[in-house]
Amino acid sequence: MSSKNRHWQSLRRIKNLLFLSSLVISITNIYTASAHETKIAADVGATLHVEPNDNPRAGEPTQAWFALTRKGGKAIPLTQCNCQLVVYAQPHTAGEPALLEPSLKPVAAERYQGIPGADIVFPKPGIYQLKLSGKPVTQASFKPFQFKFEVTVVAGSARNIQNVQDVNDVPTQGINTGLGLPITVLAIVLGTGILFFLVQAVRRS
Repeated sequence: MSSKNRHWQSLRRIKNLLFLSSLVISITNIYTASAHETKIAADVGATLHVEPNDNPRAGEPTQAWFALTRKGGKAIPLTQCNCQLVVYAQPHTAGEPALLEPSLKPVAAERYQGIPGADIVFPKPGIYQLKLSGKPVTQASFKPFQFKFEVTVVAGSARNIQNVQDVNDVPTQGINTGLGLPITVLAIVLGTGILFFLVQAVRRS
């Protein structure tokens, strides 16, 4: 085989490996984006995160926090917001009383300090709605807002049995649906393999 043919084969191999790399990166980015849901109302944005790993379990303490930001990215701490959090089991009808009304407290999470957070114990597996509403403590610093987030709760370890009746009256399997660790491991393994083959292809060319 001529050196020219080997060169073109090496280039083709490199293109395929780069395509696989971009595919792995896009998969991991999709997971990361879905883990932190962001919504916007008027001039306020809110990002919800639920511990642990956005995979809450029924009957176990869960911390939910809301990264509130003004237009431009400046954070809104709880001290500047008259905020209220209520939790509904889905589906629910208008006017129905909330299932839970957790008290909010300032928490430090990631790069945010003093943002609204709450400790929640979801009673059963199922789908819940977290509704956060707020208005400024000082006049006109931001507009009043209301955000609604849906959270899926899986069976807790103490109730990790088949056919647990969930809060939405749909039988569910006690299965941990957290995918963060497997996806991370897969990305590392594939990335290492792709890097190895890429180096080998470059050396051969």
